[in-house]
Parts: sequence; structure tokens; C-alpha cells
Amino acid sequence: MTDATADAAEEEVKKPSKMPLILGLVAALVGGGGGFFAAFSGMILAPESTEVAPVEEETSGPLPDVAFVPVDPIIVSLGLPSEGRHLQFRAHLEVPTRHADDVKTLLPRVIDVLNGYLRALEPRDVETPSSLTRLRAQMLRRVQIVAGADRVNDLLIMEFVVN
Repeated sequence: MTDATADAAEEEVKKPSKMPLILGLVAALVGGGGGFFAAFSGMILAPESTEVAPVEEETSGPLPDVAFVPVDPIIVSLGLPSEGRHLQFRAHLEVPTRHADDVKTLLPRVIDVLNGYLRALEPRDVETPSSLTRLRAQMLRRVQIVAGADRVNDLLIMEFVVN
């Protein structure tokens, strides 16, 4: 019987759980981190300042020496012709002033490259929110290949309507 009572006594004496200690430690760390952030960011214990910081005037230099060459509007069909969806596109090319006449001379080739690229698009290519940025970069690269990278600085999209 002594063995049975000894086993029963061992089962009754259990070690206390460490869960409250762990939860308390986690709560202390979160509270300390939150307090540090609040004090460091100035949400609490920040000195009240009644001084207004002086506004520095921006000294802007002269405007860049650029010209904008308009690209004729392009209307292409998207997807199957039976769907009747169209893309209406209009843009300007930002070019250095000294190259404006050269780019105007190459404008038919630029329109041809843009027209070919836009006709290859599918409706899913223009439906995502980030598609305009990606399409703009693709079109700019194609225009720079045709006209020369030093002649075209940027492609500014004026109208991009899918209906």
C-alpha cells in the first residue's frame, strides 16, 4: 500500500503552470514598446512648442529646356471585334527643344509603333490598376527606340479611356 499512496501523492503535487508568467512577460514587453514609441514619437511627454517654423521659400531654377510634341489620338479595338470594346489614347512626347523638329518629322513612325503595340493589347492588360504605369513604360521604350533615347525624355499620357 505504501507504493500506491506514494504514486497518488506524486500525482496530487503538480508544479504550478508557467502560463501566467509568460503572459505577464509578453504584456510587459508590448506595454514597454508601446510606451517607448509614444514617448519617442512625441505623442506623450513632448514639450509644447508655440513657435511656428519659418517657411523656407523654394528657390527654383529656370524651367527645363523642353518642348511637348502632341501625338495624334489613337483608337484601337480591344479583344474580339464582337465585344465592341475600344481604347482611346492620346499623348504628348516630352523632348529637348533642340530635337522637337526631328521628333515631329518621325511622328508617323512613332504613331505606327504605338498603334501596333496598343492593338496587341488584350482587355486583361488594361484592367489592373498598375497597368497604366507598365504600359506607359513599354510605350516610352518603343518611342525611344524609334526616335532615339536622347531625343525623347518622357511620354505623357493625356487620355487613356477604355469603353
